[in-house]
Amino acid sequence: MLTDRPTKLVPPVLAKMAAWSACLILVGVVVFFFAQAIARLSFVALPVAIALLLTALLFPLTKNLRETGMRPIYATWITMLVALAVLVGTGWLVGARATEEFPNLVKQVQATARDVQNWLITGPLHLKEAQITGYVDEIANMVNTQQSAITGTVLTAGAVAFEVLASLVLLLFVTFFLLKDGDRIWAWFLRAFGAMSPRVDRAGRAAWATLSHYVQGTVGVAAVHGVIMGIVLAGMGVPLWAPLAVLIFFASFIPIVGIFFAGTVATLVTLGAKGPVYALIFVGILVVEQQLENHVLQPLIVGRALNFHPLAIILVLAVGGILGGIAGAAVAVPVAAVIYRALPELRHETPALPPPAKEPPPPGGPPSGDSAGSGGPVAEGSQAGSGRPPADGPSAEGEGTAHTE
Repeated sequence: MLTDRPTKLVPPVLAKMAAWSACLILVGVVVFFFAQAIARLSFVALPVAIALLLTALLFPLTKNLRETGMRPIYATWITMLVALAVLVGTGWLVGARATEEFPNLVKQVQATARDVQNWLITGPLHLKEAQITGYVDEIANMVNTQQSAITGTVLTAGAVAFEVLASLVLLLFVTFFLLKDGDRIWAWFLRAFGAMSPRVDRAGRAAWATLSHYVQGTVGVAAVHGVIMGIVLAGMGVPLWAPLAVLIFFASFIPIVGIFFAGTVATLVTLGAKGPVYALIFVGILVVEQQLENHVLQPLIVGRALNFHPLAIILVLAVGGILGGIAGAAVAVPVAAVIYRALPELRHETPALPPPAKEPPPPGGPPSGDSAGSGGPVAEGSQAGSGRPPADGPSAEGEGTAHTE
């Protein structure tokens, strides 16, 4: 009775809230320390995460090459070379177009700046030329005050370049071995879970299916988005339309935030090169195309793997951006989708199989001595051939065991 009195003094609702609060605090502490560990190991965690995304994108090609009878090592090398050729070709196209069109872009921006300056002086604002010059001088002074910071950034560029190069090498190695030995690596990983391995296997396969659908669908949607916007920019005669189309393609991997950033850059370039009318037309086409993507392409292609509310996507992007910057924001949504799909498989137990049905005795009765002696153990065959049931008792059991041995 004395032990029950303190419990009775607490209302049941308050006791449940206290239990849930304790569980949430414990989960929060675990998540916090796990996030700190990932942040400290970002040099390894981000390349591995990006390698998983690349593997999910490239594995169908490797699988098709294996199904034709090609050895895994050759299929993996061909896949890596094809991916490298696509990247090099895209980089060459972007670099060539940028080198050719950048001087023209500078001239058009200067002409647009002069038109804007004339409009500010002769337009409804009636600004004076001295005021505009003062604004320009303020911007120049701001740049000069940041010169030391820019210099420090340039000095540390060597260390950043070394880290980026090391991350790229690690990314390539991880991608190569995941494409070549992914099934063997997964089988080795499952051995550490013992009796939990069936649950972990189901969760891993569900997570991999979700990741594959997400990456392949997102690449398809981003490609459509980049091609359409590239055609629009090229049709308007905007310089650097190819680099802007590539920027829109890569920015589409970051939901909501990425297209806002890439669209702003493309709009500013269009404004500086072609004027405000073309910029407004481009913004209108961008908004319409983005709505079609959100309501048609995304639900049809990516909706099967990822069905998050926009608020959840924004929160996930914010957490990923805080922990890993731009790369963290890029991998945050697929990581959240994988965890969301894998957790139910970890909670569900494997259904118990029904006991095997007993086979009916053969219609011809007990087997003959010849058939029993040829197919079964010697002791059992001798007893079956004699037609007598096995004798009971320890002595008979011991003799049968010795005879069998």
